[in-house]
Amino acid sequence: MYAIIGLLLGVLLGLLLQPTLPPQLQPYLPIAIVAALDALFGGFRAYLDRTFSDKVFVVSFVSNVLIAALIVWAGDLLGVGTQLSTAVVVVLGIRIFTNAAAIRRRLFRA
Repeated sequence: MYAIIGLLLGVLLGLLLQPTLPPQLQPYLPIAIVAALDALFGGFRAYLDRTFSDKVFVVSFVSNVLIAALIVWAGDLLGVGTQLSTAVVVVLGIRIFTNAAAIRRRLFRA
């Protein structure tokens, strides 16, 4: 229940305050969002499998976002940022769809 209230409060604050992201960080936002979605789908799958742990979820969420951003940052330093961004999105996309398939099988027995 607290998570839903926090989510709604965060969305409301975002709509009201309309924060801006510095231009230097803008390339990392899509990667961070995909990494966060991967953690969310993994957490929901674990919840359905009754193996959810809030500590594991928080560590997974933060580490996914940080590692994905660091990979893209390293790629930018090496001059291959777009290629590494694509690689991160592909890998995390595969994980998201794998978790989505497991969630679908669990919910719909299909």
